[in-house]
This record gives sequence, C-alpha cells and structure tokens, in this order.
Amino acid sequence: MIRLLLELLSAITRGLVRLAKLLFRFARGRPGRIALGAATVAFFVFGLAAPLLYVFKGAFTVPGARRAPVEGQTIEEFAQQHGTTVAQVRELNGLAPDTPLKPGRALQTTPDAFGFNLFGRLLADSTSRGWIGNSLALAVIVTLLTFALGLPLAFFSARREFPGKAIFSALALVPLILPPFVGAIGMQRMLGRFGTINLVLLGLGIIETPFDFLGSGRFWGVALLEAMHLYPIMFLNLTAAMANVDPGLEEAASTLGDSGWRRFRRVTLPLMLPGVFAGCSIVFIWAFTDLGTPLVLQYQEVIPKRIYDMSKSANVNQQGYALVVIVLLITAVLFAVGKALSRRRPVVSATKGASVWVPPQCGPWERRIAYALFGGITAVALLPHAGVVLESFASRWFMTVIPESFSLGNVAGALTHEIAATSVRNSILLSLASTTINLILGVVLAVFIVRSGSRFAFLVDTGAMLPLAIPGIVLAFGYIGTYSGVSWLAPRNNPIILLIVAYAVRRLPYVVRSCSAGIEQTPRMLEEASATLGATHWETMRRITLPLVSAHLIAGGILAFSFAMLEVSDSMILAMREQYYPITKAIYELNSRLTDGPGVACALGLFGTILLTASLWAASSLVGRRLGEMFRA
Repeated sequence: MIRLLLELLSAITRGLVRLAKLLFRFARGRPGRIALGAATVAFFVFGLAAPLLYVFKGAFTVPGARRAPVEGQTIEEFAQQHGTTVAQVRELNGLAPDTPLKPGRALQTTPDAFGFNLFGRLLADSTSRGWIGNSLALAVIVTLLTFALGLPLAFFSARREFPGKAIFSALALVPLILPPFVGAIGMQRMLGRFGTINLVLLGLGIIETPFDFLGSGRFWGVALLEAMHLYPIMFLNLTAAMANVDPGLEEAASTLGDSGWRRFRRVTLPLMLPGVFAGCSIVFIWAFTDLGTPLVLQYQEVIPKRIYDMSKSANVNQQGYALVVIVLLITAVLFAVGKALSRRRPVVSATKGASVWVPPQCGPWERRIAYALFGGITAVALLPHAGVVLESFASRWFMTVIPESFSLGNVAGALTHEIAATSVRNSILLSLASTTINLILGVVLAVFIVRSGSRFAFLVDTGAMLPLAIPGIVLAFGYIGTYSGVSWLAPRNNPIILLIVAYAVRRLPYVVRSCSAGIEQTPRMLEEASATLGATHWETMRRITLPLVSAHLIAGGILAFSFAMLEVSDSMILAMREQYYPITKAIYELNSRLTDGPGVACALGLFGTILLTASLWAASSLVGRRLGEMFRA
C-alpha cells in the first residue's frame, strides 16, 4: 500500500513538473501571457462572479404573474383576458408560434421586475426569522465561548513563562485537526443519552437519569462542539494581539495606580481590539455558516440547514436566494470590518525595542492555574476525537463506557465499502485537480501582486482573498442556480466540474498568500542579476524565483489539497448522486445507517484527521511560524 502511494505521488509530481514546463514554454511570448491572464479572469468569472451575480439577481427579482389557461382557450383569448399581448406571452414562456395551450399549466403573463419583495416575505415569516435568530444566537454564543476559552490561554502564552509552555500551547491547537463535522459523530458517542459521559456519571452516582446533552438541547450541543473546534483560532489571534502590546505601557499604567483587571480593561484590551475583532469575526462567520455540525446533530432551525434544504429546489424556491444574500451580506460586512481593524496602525511606545522584554515566571498558584486551564480545556476539546478513534476500532459498543471489543473491521471498511472507497477516490481526484489549478493561478497572482508594481495589485490581492469572506453554502447554492440549465454542468447530472471549481475557488487564498510570502522574502537583486545576464522574465521565474519559493508553494499546495479533501458545504450541496460523493458527503450518508455505517464513517473521519495532521505538520515544517498567519484575519 505504501509503495503504491509513493508511486502515485511520484507520478503526480512528474506530471506537475511536465505541466509547469509546458506552461513556461507557452507563457514566454506575449500571446501566452495574454492567454494565462484571460484564463485567470475566466476562472474568477465562472467560479465566483457568475454564481454571486445569479444569487443577487434571484434575490432582487419579483416574479411576474402566472395564470393557467382554461380548456379550449386560444392564446389570443388568454392574452386578451389577462391584459397582455400574444407576443409577450410567447416570449415570456418560450412558446413556439404553433404551440397549443395546455389547460392547467400556468403561464407567465407579466415580466419579472426588480424589488425587495422576497426579503419582505422572508422577514415577515416568523419561521424564517427564527432561523436567522437561531443562527445569529449560535454564532454569538460560540464567539463568546471561544473568547472566554482563548483569553486566559493567550495570557499565559504571551505574558508568562512556565515549564512545558511550548508543549501545552501546541496541544491547545490540536482540535483544529478534526473538522467539527466529523467531531459531531464522535460527540454523539461521548455525549449521547447513553454515551460515555452519561454512563460514567451514572456509575459514579452523580446523576440518577441520563442527561440529554444532544436531544432537547441540540442548540447547546452544536454551540459546544463548534466552540471546542474554533477556540484555537481565537487563541492564535489573541496571543498575537497580546504579544504586540508593549509591556512598557502596562508598566506605566501600574505606576499610575492601575493594576490587575482595571489595567487590562483600560490599557491592554483597547490595544488588543484589532486582533480581538479579527479573531471574533473569523469565529463568528465560521459558526454562522457551518453546515456539517447541525446536519449531523440534526439541529434543523439554522440558516445553513435551511439553505441546504432549499438547494434541492433552487430553481423553484426563490426565498433561498434572499436567505443566501442575507448570509453573504452579514459575512462580508464582518470580514471587511475585521480586515480594516486588523490593519490599523498599532500604538507604538518609544521604549519598545530598546530592550528585550522577558515574560516573568509563573508563581506556584499561577502555574497550577495555567496547567489546569490548558489541560482541562484541551481534554474537553479532545472528547470528539476520542469518540471518533474508539468508534473507528470498535467491533461492539453498546451501553458501555468504552467498546466491549476492538477490531480493524471499520478501518478496512473505509477502504473496501462501496460508498467509502468510491468517495476516497473521488476526493483524491477532485482535490488533485483543484490543487493543480490553485498552484498555477497562485503563482500567476502572487507574482503580479508582489512584483508588478501595478496600481491594480491591491485590487487583485483583494479579489484573490475574497473567497475567505464567501461561505461555501453561498457559492454552492449559486452554482446550482447558475448552471443547472446546462446539462453537462448540472450538479444533478454530474457535479465533477463544479466541485473542482468550488474547491479551487475556496482554497486559492491559501496558495496565493503562501506564494506571496515566499516571493516577498526572495531578494529582488537575484532576479535583477539574472536579467542583467540576459535571461528573460520567464527564464528568471523558472530558474531563480520558483526554486526559492518552492517550499512556500508546496506548503500552500498541501494545505489546499488537505482542506479540499475535507470540504463540507460544497460537497454536501453539489454532490447529489452516490457515485460522485466526496469523503464528507459519504461520512454523512454512512452515519445515517444503523448497521455498518457509523463505524465506517468514523474510520473515514479518522483518515481525514490523519491527513490534515500530516498536512499541517508538513506545511509548518516548510514555512515555519508563518503558517499561523493563515488562521488569523
């Protein structure tokens, strides 16, 4: 198996090298550069602009009136009855001149118009308002929970020294390796009515009846699981924000009488606000648009779940477009404000940099608190991981704290089960194709952004980062509405092309940002020296720039590949037929089976976790500390 994987990776690498050589040969001349630019523009139009415009068009369109003709009525009589013309009836309904009217089949009698009627009906409906309110409440609660968890951890990480700090800080990031979609399956095993936690509490005599964590309290189950997954992102942002606050300003505040909580509230927190809002905006958007966790925990009353249901009738239920636009506007505003605040010029002290500030050592009580916080939070956050691992290797697990017996049956099933094996193959091929697109476009865009000196470089950079602000459910819904009328693109027929494009659009920012960082670190004088010696621009790129940024490019490609393998929203909405299921859609479908499904689903989730862990480790080894910037706003 390992030999086959190595041979596959070797063949893929050789193919990518040959493709790169062909591209460089093609791009040497002006026609080649124009073609590459046109291909980049076409990709953004097809994968980003067209579906977004279609969604906005659908949301602000007031459908024309529709009436059904009666038996024996001619088109002339029908048009006269409804105050329109024969030509307009034919044009609005696509009727040929000799087409007879069919009784009972509604025909459009007035053209569509621009308006806000869909939003009015959506907001006037108490059920729809409930979806929006639940989603906003869920996002706010998850954001507050992650802030409450991340702030004390950030304080001890940035402001104190204690034995084992590096290890505990690394362990605090472990929850990132398990997507909440997969963790929800493990959480059911641990927090279910007769799950491990309830059985332990019953055995200790702490409770007399099982507590229904995930039944009537599914809202809180979703909030807890998302908070346990997302708090490392808040921790990263808060640690960076606190580390950028000059300790001299805090010492000056202490000299003037402020200490403890008052000093933090009046001095430290205001200086941290850009980083705080950046972290909060990322967590809020993620929780607000998460589809997988509510699906697995069967929490129906949130916007992503309703959009998922409406996507099955995107050409009929137009309220879906209005709901998608509301989601898009909320996330875009939060993302823009977060980026604006994170770019604010920080307060700089005249003494900063004059001497190296060393965090003080924790006292005995502070050390105990630090260990309790890091250990306790990490232990709770790893409960879903434990559930997934135990279920993956369980052969029998019913009404016991841990499985009664273990086997490799589920792991083998993940490779041999018809749905699972097909999904693994589909995900690998889809992710390879999307990553190839990302690498090609990532290099083109990064070179233009960093080296062109054009006044449009900032706009190109903003456009390349735009997918970070667009939830997957928005793009997937837009793809269904835009391309369902094209037979070879319709997701109900074959979603392969749209899945590749969706994965590539969503992960392109990782490659662009990683490649841009590498080019910024490459001395321009090396490229100038190459040009002085007679090398063309593309020869310099091939022989000087790309070898120097190869580590960053590979790191970005690894991240793009691994996150595409575990993409949830696009896969859940666009893959409608079993033969095209990616891994995440297969996990969801298998988990709904009562016999062999949950174990195989967890084994697939474990495979994804191992893949993501290896990818993050490899990318971190290649680009070092800069990897954390990809998870900060």
